[in-house]
Amino acid sequence: MKSEGLRSPFNMLVIVASLGYFVDIYDLILFNVVKKESLEALGLGGIGHEANEIFLFNCQMIGMLVGGILWGILGDKRGRLKVLFGSILLYSAANIANAFVTDMSSYATVRFIAGLGLAGELGAGITLVVETMSKETRGYGTMLIVTFGALGAVFASIIGKEGAFFATYLNEHFGTHLVGWQMAYIVGGTLGIMLLLLRLGTIESGMYKRVRDTEVSKGNFFSLFAIKTILRKYLSCIFIGLPIWYIIGILVALSVGLSKEMGIDGVVTGSAIMYAYIGLSAGDLLSGLLSQYFQSRRKGVMGYLFASIVLVLMFLFPLSRSVNWFYFLCFSLGAATGYWALFVTIASEQFGTNIRSTVTNTVPNFVRGAVVPITLLYKALEPVFGASPNAKVYSALVVGVICFALAIYGIVSVKESFDKELNYIEEC
Repeated sequence: MKSEGLRSPFNMLVIVASLGYFVDIYDLILFNVVKKESLEALGLGGIGHEANEIFLFNCQMIGMLVGGILWGILGDKRGRLKVLFGSILLYSAANIANAFVTDMSSYATVRFIAGLGLAGELGAGITLVVETMSKETRGYGTMLIVTFGALGAVFASIIGKEGAFFATYLNEHFGTHLVGWQMAYIVGGTLGIMLLLLRLGTIESGMYKRVRDTEVSKGNFFSLFAIKTILRKYLSCIFIGLPIWYIIGILVALSVGLSKEMGIDGVVTGSAIMYAYIGLSAGDLLSGLLSQYFQSRRKGVMGYLFASIVLVLMFLFPLSRSVNWFYFLCFSLGAATGYWALFVTIASEQFGTNIRSTVTNTVPNFVRGAVVPITLLYKALEPVFGASPNAKVYSALVVGVICFALAIYGIVSVKESFDKELNYIEEC
């Protein structure tokens, strides 16, 4: 029997959520692209610049952790649609404000606020789509959101590099005094504000409306930790996504240091990120199609995990020392981590309507936030292999083993949810 709901993945909800996630990823990645230029412009480069970069990035990720909880609870208590556009408005305003920071304190504050905003868009969009589309086609909807959204990283790499060109144009025609990194932030904020104009074409989830005015407990975050079976299911969903941010946050984001240790010179972080996210976009598209073909989320994730393991080994112990081969592996790793759409969809489909937004917002943001302890572990392990000329490589290998072991445990533990009916209440 066919389930009720929108059947075409090319509906306004998917379009708005896809564009929102595009801008979300743009802002998330943009800092890594322009951090050096912006810190130097503020007089915060030179000695200690790496510590400043890590501090600002952690401010953003802490904002995402806090925001994931807040937006998730609001989504269950006040509605998915309000969260979708509230988060877009917040991170767009933060983006514009980021162009005019003057010191470390203001920069850190804005990155925290941006993180708060970035935390809500994906979870709200995915929740809306899985609750509004039919169970036979909702996988296509989430696939399109993440596939298109991942291209925001490519756009961030381009604008981050060419921001000076656009700034010069504005300065000549409007008398402004902007530089490249400021223009890159303004572009992101402007795109988000323009996106809000599409709000009139979207609708609230019917499933949510049916429980909104009932006495059922909604958005109880702490209930996820109160019952052992629910906690295990929740943690399993988080574990599934760890390899994605291990690859993006360690292997790709820190690729310059790793590549030099491997004897590869000339690697640029912005280019490595761009190739990885092009691959991620392609991988998300393919993973969604494979999931629909096999009618299984779990099989798709398992296949991607094993492909990722092989590619991580090829990356850490390369057969070639050329930059082009290195970038090809960045692309391949990105494609192998392209199960982000499946991962978030699985999390959303595991829980009832009264707690679904909370789960769908917190799970991906906890995974994103996990890059902080993952990075700290990676740095802590380096001295352990200090006597080895490949200390960074071995440290990355150990961290990878831990992340993949947890992910395999997670995907084995969760139940198949491809054809699961979602119109139910979680008893928690």
